[in-house]
Amino acid sequence: MLCGVNTGLPASRFPDDKGNWTGFDVDFCRAVAAAIFDDPKKAKFIPLDANERFKELQSRKVDILSRNSTWSMSRETSDDLYFPAVAYYDGEGSCFRRRETSIRRWRSMAARYACSRKPTTQLNLADYFRANNMKYQEMKFAKLNDVIKAYDSGQCDVLTADVSQLYALRLNLAKPGDHVILPDIISKEPLAPRGAGERDDDWMLIVKWTLYAMINAEELGITSRTSTRR
Repeated sequence: MLCGVNTGLPASRFPDDKGNWTGFDVDFCRAVAAAIFDDPKKAKFIPLDANERFKELQSRKVDILSRNSTWSMSRETSDDLYFPAVAYYDGEGSCFRRRETSIRRWRSMAARYACSRKPTTQLNLADYFRANNMKYQEMKFAKLNDVIKAYDSGQCDVLTADVSQLYALRLNLAKPGDHVILPDIISKEPLAPRGAGERDDDWMLIVKWTLYAMINAEELGITSRTSTRR
């Protein structure tokens, strides 16, 4: 089973120096493989960036997409993508340098330069600043490494992304301790896996109930150590 994942985000999906993938999204792919083949090792991981993830899924180059992708109405109605269930809720946050003492809340960011990457992040920025009658300058980048370099070099005052990403991205900065992540969040991002075959109800059921089984197991305290096979 080919699983499309993101790269470079510790705790969610990340290959170590030996090429072994670990993390939340990776474990979900292994769980689906176990549900189908009774073998989690049947899951193979394909790194995909934000611009190619849905195209590769629609062309069936991957069987499932398990990465930070927001479930939205436009993606279901316009792109014909269907999401089985929400894996977890994220939200757009911001990171800035400690020396920027004037920045304490999102509303103190007027006329600042913001580094961004994802389309949903850019839409959230536009909506927030328009609603609060504030102006800002945005620098958009297609690649994650370019965003980090631009912010780290001082081209941007603020780095904005989903909060789960910001904590990982901060580790890649030259001096992580010199940067602060604001507590306030300006969006709600329901992140969900996506299986290929938009009209395949059986495949959707497998993906959905694998996720629900993992959520229920966590709530009940069931792990590989506490459960027994029957």
